[in-house]
Amino acid sequence: MAASLVAVFDVGKTLAKLTLWDRAGRLIDRRVRPNVRIDAGDWLALDVAGIEAWMAEGLAAFAREGRIVAIVPVAHGAAAAALRDGRLACPPIDYEDPMPAAELAAYRAGRDPFAETGSPALPDGLNVGAQLHRIASRRPEALGPGAQILPWAQYWSWRLSGVAASEATSLGCHTDLWRPRDGQPSAMAQRRGWAGRLAPLRRAGEALGPVTREWADRCGLPADAQVYCGLHDSNAALLAARADPAVGEGEASVLATGTWFVAMRTPGAAPDLSRLDERRDCLVNVDVAGRPIPSARFMGGREIERLLGAEASLAGPDPDAEVAAAARIVRGGVMALPTFTPGVGPFADARGRWLGAPADAAERRAAVALYAALVSAAMLERIGARGVLAAEGRFAEAAVFVRALAALRPDMAVFAGGAEADVSFGALRLAAPEAAPARSLRRAEPLDIDLAAYAADWRARAEVGAARTAGD
Repeated sequence: MAASLVAVFDVGKTLAKLTLWDRAGRLIDRRVRPNVRIDAGDWLALDVAGIEAWMAEGLAAFAREGRIVAIVPVAHGAAAAALRDGRLACPPIDYEDPMPAAELAAYRAGRDPFAETGSPALPDGLNVGAQLHRIASRRPEALGPGAQILPWAQYWSWRLSGVAASEATSLGCHTDLWRPRDGQPSAMAQRRGWAGRLAPLRRAGEALGPVTREWADRCGLPADAQVYCGLHDSNAALLAARADPAVGEGEASVLATGTWFVAMRTPGAAPDLSRLDERRDCLVNVDVAGRPIPSARFMGGREIERLLGAEASLAGPDPDAEVAAAARIVRGGVMALPTFTPGVGPFADARGRWLGAPADAAERRAAVALYAALVSAAMLERIGARGVLAAEGRFAEAAVFVRALAALRPDMAVFAGGAEADVSFGALRLAAPEAAPARSLRRAEPLDIDLAAYAADWRARAEVGAARTAGD
């Protein structure tokens, strides 16, 4: 039986993942569950009970593989949990549940300026503040005296350890609740009384305490297995990339690819945040050291699923054939134009459409890979990215995508990390800073295709589409 193992519990929007690692960074086991949402009456909610039951089953199986000394939660940033009397005060809201227009307008009337929070005004419940407003309107007792508000990752660290905490990367990711420059709750959070309800601030890499007796007995875990505070998933991806010498702590950018594609720049000096445009889904994240991180994003994984089907992959079985298909797409001027998730991304007001039609599945994959690369390049431009770019996550394994990025950004050294250098590995580094990636980032060679005219045409059409729709 192996000793000194670390479990990482990653609750993404689309998938929940449970991984088991040794402290050197070797992946031992991995389990994945598609997330669902449930009808909670006043809103559609996250499936807390289903996720917990699945996590318990996985932890019990992992405990039979070796001695687990630490558990690290990581989660997407557009969710929060309200606690009262040691239990959930109400079901956590699923951020994609449409928010009634009147409620959303009432909430937005009290938001703080983007310049203070680094949070753009986002659709439905993507700003956690909007979710709290909805709870306060529908179930005010849930946020009344004695309540505590926990970010989604810290809900799971509380559930495992019994210790309630908040954490800066989770609060500082488009929640409307945080001032990244000051490291303090936002003025709106103060006015609404939510700042006083936030659980005590702890560091992402801080051990909150051992698992509770309930969890030790339920899963066969050692009584002294430590539960870490945990962090926001995009910031875990940033932490993963920093483990590679090509990125380190210097000037570099990371592109995390999952349900969301999030571009984050780690400037060598204090960043100029005034260049960020909230209308283009730019924002300010906060890294594990509390530093403001210029960022931009679009719902890349969701758009790829809509364009290719949920089971389809951006990477085909033959990379050379995919590159050849990309060359045919460029020659024919076939392109997907943004955006297929309205309201988010650098072309949030545009309406997605095809110009021309791919001839077969390979051409369709290649066209979608080019689309993802073009939108990603637009995000990188917005945050002033330069130097090194590390693309990580499941879509970074697609040759056309990363090679197109390298061609579109010839001023940057583009590296691909793939799924093995992902969010879970970054979270592991909180409990095992000595962990090393299974393999180094791989330098991506630019596509041997002249993309200049194609990219210029795509960008002009994308900008016109965004301007036309915004003026409707």
